[in-house]
Amino acid sequence: MANNVRVRFAPSPTGPLHIGGVRTALFNYLFAKKHNGTFILRIEDTDQNRYVEGAEQYIIDALNWCGIPFDGGIDKNEKLGPYRQSERKHLYKKYADMLIENGNAYYAFDTAEALDAHRADHEAKGKTFIYNWHNRLKLSNSLSLSAEEVQAKLEAGDDYVIRFKSPQDETLHLTDIIRGDIKIDTNILDDKVLFKSDGMPTYHLANIVDDHLMEISHVIRGEEWLPSLALHYQLYDAFGWEKPQFAHLPLILKPTGKGKLSKRDGDKLGFPVFPLKWTDPVTQEVSRGYKEDGYFPEAMLNFLAFLGWNPGTEQEIFNLEELIDAFELERVNKSGARFDPEKIKWFNHHYMQEQNDDALAELFKSQYSELAEIDVNYIALIVGLIKERATFVSDFWELSSYFFEAPKTYDEKASKKAFKENTASLMTDLKNILVHIDEFTVEALQKDIKSWITDKNIGFGNVMMPLRLALVGALQGPDVFDIMFMIGKAETVKRIETLVLSL
Repeated sequence: MANNVRVRFAPSPTGPLHIGGVRTALFNYLFAKKHNGTFILRIEDTDQNRYVEGAEQYIIDALNWCGIPFDGGIDKNEKLGPYRQSERKHLYKKYADMLIENGNAYYAFDTAEALDAHRADHEAKGKTFIYNWHNRLKLSNSLSLSAEEVQAKLEAGDDYVIRFKSPQDETLHLTDIIRGDIKIDTNILDDKVLFKSDGMPTYHLANIVDDHLMEISHVIRGEEWLPSLALHYQLYDAFGWEKPQFAHLPLILKPTGKGKLSKRDGDKLGFPVFPLKWTDPVTQEVSRGYKEDGYFPEAMLNFLAFLGWNPGTEQEIFNLEELIDAFELERVNKSGARFDPEKIKWFNHHYMQEQNDDALAELFKSQYSELAEIDVNYIALIVGLIKERATFVSDFWELSSYFFEAPKTYDEKASKKAFKENTASLMTDLKNILVHIDEFTVEALQKDIKSWITDKNIGFGNVMMPLRLALVGALQGPDVFDIMFMIGKAETVKRIETLVLSL
């Protein structure tokens, strides 16, 4: 382990941050904190054509909401910044030139039309066109042209790219913390473009230069970057720089387990794939977010941690500190992790029980105009009674509306079960008992009503079922004595009278 662990999360601001990106950020964060290291956010915006307004701020807001803030990044501890690649573009030409000087890269002047013609020619012959050792001397570049011709093209302002000179007949030995040792035959690699004449580097050059200058010790990123590992290894060697350690995380798969999870899967099956709501600045299309759908950030992090990582124990519930303590890259799986939308609900239900009732009451009140005039302390008491049956705050109204307003109807199936010939007279007797109870507490109600039922040998079901229907309108909810105490004597009596009139 390097003495000074420094990791980075390096998204492109091309749209909202996908749940897979949040998982990558989380694993970087956990690894950094486990080793008392630094977690950096770098924005890779070299491709200005794909830049989306608002995406950068969305990424920052999403990480902050999730509870995995960065130690260094945009406007924060920019010691080795700036952390936007577009603000670093003056750096990259120097490193591209360095590779040309040491023979590891070359200028290529091929036009798009010429390359298209080569591709078409290869396809016609049933071959795949790869720009590398086997054909580069036949193409228009500084390896096939004379020094004078190259200089003349550069002075004339001809468009060019700088390509990496991939070696011939070598075997690369790559090491990945998650995937182990990987062998690559260099003959199958193409000469990737590193720099363009518009002054912008490609992802590959900017990525390596920035990781080196930012002293990144471990590159933890998604599996989709695994094909780039061979080039990145070679670039470190070409510069003579010490390599970071690499770890490529498994894909997050669709709920079916087949193929990579996409926004379309969420739209089709009714779950978000973004942490926060996103409004497309061009189309104004709105995509759902986990925050707005009522998920707690703790539930999301606990769920995401298990997408590809396993602690090696039966424990499933981890707070952030426990995750940091238990996390090891060596326990991350190679194979893809299936996204289970029901499992994150399970986590959310668990974390619902750990939430503060007062905070939940404020949330609940803010979402329902019916509660505008209700004391938030009263709402908090009700939340404490019902939250064990809730997964989201949006479940609260259905679970508790009878605490705020009398039922307008009685469940038909339950009514058939609960109402007998003598129900009206029993409920009238019960009402008379309640009217004369001086101390309207849960304990007093339990004592007096249970004594009456036992003394008269009535049978608990004959009283309790119609009583619950009178109070709730259905055979559900917490203890009836809790409900009676919460709504008070007058309202309890009134609801029983309403039921009797309906029989």
